Amino acid sequence: MEEKNMQSEALNKEFEDGEFMLEPVPVTARRSTKSQFMVWIGFGYAVTGLIIGGTLGGYGGTGGLPPFQAVMAIILGMGALYLITSFLGIVAQKTGLNLSLLSRFSYGYKGSAIPMIVMALLTLGWFSSILGMIGDIWGAFIGNPSGIIVLDPANFGVTGVAPITLEVVISCIFWGIVFTYTAVRGMGAIEKVSDIFAPLILIVAVVVGVIFVFQSGGVGSFIDEASALGGLGMGNAVTAVVGSWIAGAVMGVDLFRFNKSVKAVFGCAAACFILTNPILNIVGYIGTVHIGDFNYVLWMLGVNIVVAILGVVVWTTALWTTDNSELYCNALYTGPSLNSFGIHVSRKKLVIIAGTIGTILGAFAFYQLFFAKFIDILGSMAPPLCAPILADYFIIGRSKDKYNMALLNRHPNIRWAGVISFLIGAVLGFLFQYVVPLPLDLPSGLVAMFISFIVYIVIYKITPDAKTDDKLISELSK
Repeated sequence: MEEKNMQSEALNKEFEDGEFMLEPVPVTARRSTKSQFMVWIGFGYAVTGLIIGGTLGGYGGTGGLPPFQAVMAIILGMGALYLITSFLGIVAQKTGLNLSLLSRFSYGYKGSAIPMIVMALLTLGWFSSILGMIGDIWGAFIGNPSGIIVLDPANFGVTGVAPITLEVVISCIFWGIVFTYTAVRGMGAIEKVSDIFAPLILIVAVVVGVIFVFQSGGVGSFIDEASALGGLGMGNAVTAVVGSWIAGAVMGVDLFRFNKSVKAVFGCAAACFILTNPILNIVGYIGTVHIGDFNYVLWMLGVNIVVAILGVVVWTTALWTTDNSELYCNALYTGPSLNSFGIHVSRKKLVIIAGTIGTILGAFAFYQLFFAKFIDILGSMAPPLCAPILADYFIIGRSKDKYNMALLNRHPNIRWAGVISFLIGAVLGFLFQYVVPLPLDLPSGLVAMFISFIVYIVIYKITPDAKTDDKLISELSK
């Protein structure tokens, strides 16, 4: 145990870059509430908000929901995400730990690598996909003056997707380099991007939504038109809303550790799930009802050159913060996990490696070919990974000195309660999503997470974990 502590201290000094990959964020390094609030507005501006709004509006043949039911689905789904994110944020704010280090308390020193692999794959997939989304918009804006088609999704059985031109590939590579550079710079650079562009992002989204409503003939006419929608059940609608952002809720741990207070946690979570995302859901819904597509930038490209440029700039900068966060968090998942196995790589190098891989995947059609299936599978299995953390901190650790930072590097390699409960939840999430659908259209990931939470509490005392904790805590006073 002492050897782990000495190794960790040495690595902290070697790899210290102000981002605290291997140690808690000290109080003196916490960020202002305003700057973190802006990060969460930018983080919350993800294209999934528009996509889910489109789903509620009937995009992709879902049938959609009438306007009042659609708003209710948004309220219920975003409300659930707000609560999950806030409780995870409280744990992060109180401990100052990133998700990987925090997982040691419920998964073990090396066992924490299991959920981190899931999150590392998830964030890499999101980074690549968002980069592909940006490449598509730039490709639509620039056109194909080179005449070169690099890859045609139709050759892989994917129809209805535009060919990947040389211009799209170049756009992805360029922005991949930019995003990787700012993610290497750390939280400070992410905050600067958010401070500049977050207000503009929200203003443009709201203005476009209002324009669409007026083009429909006003609020009354729009509601009459949208009221004809039907076919998407409320349960499935809420499931879609929750599933679109459950990974972001888990990722929030790595951002909340910089917060100064619990009040700031609730405020930042609100910036994403009460302000930004619901607005995007509604704009995506309005756009789908009015023009048949959730992506309002495609409409902006056809107005005039000035509006087109504004649309491309807003789209790119809106997703900049999101992609920065994906890379930033990816390094915080892989770094401590590799470190627990004796492989020491600095955060900056990990960001560069993930950024390079993600840029290559994004440039060569990961989004166009694999996004939906990849995210669906991981999304159904990812929510249960936070259940052991919540159960351990709020239930098991309430009456113990379990979260004393002196124990950070003294955990056993495997904590069986965390590993077993997560694996049960992950398997059930997959089964609920693809094999045995739940009644009442209940969300598979959330139900699986609840089961993992209960399982952890039930088996904690019958695994070696309880006795190990008692021993570690007793040694603190010696």
